[in-house]
Amino acid sequence: MSNGPLSRFKVIDLTRVRSGPTCVRQLADWGADVIQIEAPEGMEGSDGGFGGARHGPDFQNLHRNKRSLTLDLKSAEGIEILKKLVADADVVVENFRPDVKKRLGIDYEALSAINPRLVYGSISGFGQDGPYARRPGFDQIAQGMGGLMSITGLPGQGPVRVGIPVADLTAGIFCAMGILIALLEREESGKGQWVQSSLLEAQISMLDFQAARWLVSQEVPKQAGNDHPTGIPTGVFKTKDGLMNLAATGKAIFTRFCEATGAQHILDNPDYATGPLRSANRVALNREIGEVLATKTTAEWIKLLNAAGVPSGPINNIEEVFADEQVQHLGIAKPVKHPVVGDIRIVGQPVTLSRTPSQIRTAARDKGEDSGAILKELGYDEARIASLRERHVI
Repeated sequence: MSNGPLSRFKVIDLTRVRSGPTCVRQLADWGADVIQIEAPEGMEGSDGGFGGARHGPDFQNLHRNKRSLTLDLKSAEGIEILKKLVADADVVVENFRPDVKKRLGIDYEALSAINPRLVYGSISGFGQDGPYARRPGFDQIAQGMGGLMSITGLPGQGPVRVGIPVADLTAGIFCAMGILIALLEREESGKGQWVQSSLLEAQISMLDFQAARWLVSQEVPKQAGNDHPTGIPTGVFKTKDGLMNLAATGKAIFTRFCEATGAQHILDNPDYATGPLRSANRVALNREIGEVLATKTTAEWIKLLNAAGVPSGPINNIEEVFADEQVQHLGIAKPVKHPVVGDIRIVGQPVTLSRTPSQIRTAARDKGEDSGAILKELGYDEARIASLRERHVI
């Protein structure tokens, strides 16, 4: 059992795909007792939607620290078992379409009637109601509808998706944050509540200053490629042996950059004297910076510029990320032992607590591995459990 800061909470995980499992992973890594509900073998929905092959990297990364219970939620007995679990649970997380959970009788109203202290987390594509509520949600659809693809990529390139499922991931993280807030509030009120997030809302929230440019100033942001849309000069530049990132925006850092690189001619050029002028003359400025940076290697520039207080860095592939000395020092790649796969590493939490850190306690379980133990906790005897297995309720 966990001794983590959330170990007193029981979480029922009804989620699939990525946004929901991402939410629940946040709770599981901090010690919550998570019971993951999956369809029994041979049933619709039993063979996909959970992150690829069970022993593959995505599944193992998404579903660590959970117990696995198979349950037929289309059967009366399956719903009965779920409701028994809910009776003393603290949290339920689901990402069904709104109409599906109502049809199954496991919506917030139904389950909170059993347990008024229940915190019920829902993640949807577009919200629990409104004109798009019944639409199926998918990350790339939310990236497009939420404006992200219109500002990603090179100018004139056309829309480009981001290389990670950012809408899924952030919807899950925002939902986890909402659940934690609801649990804190419950300590005062004694009551649970319904926590909702959606891919579309999460994606719009992540637009941040780009969204504010429109809301406040009615400015429609465009694609800027590797250049920062407002902080100039910031972007990707060629060096003697490759490419590097540079962020020399603002008067002080821009001055330090020019002095550290010996580019006094850039600093003295009146066309680059202010932020607005550097923005208006971005192309010429980038060209001159590129001529300077082409004289040394990426490693040489990174060492020199960081010593001068100018943000710069390499552009790593994923292998290079985990070979980086600072990444290794931070220890975000966490080891876990899997009974079939063996010793593997997965991605840990990006936040550290000094007394109660997150833990990778177990690898992702095999399907239904904990079904018998969980049902015994609910008072089912061996004969009843065997009967449920025979009839594919579990």
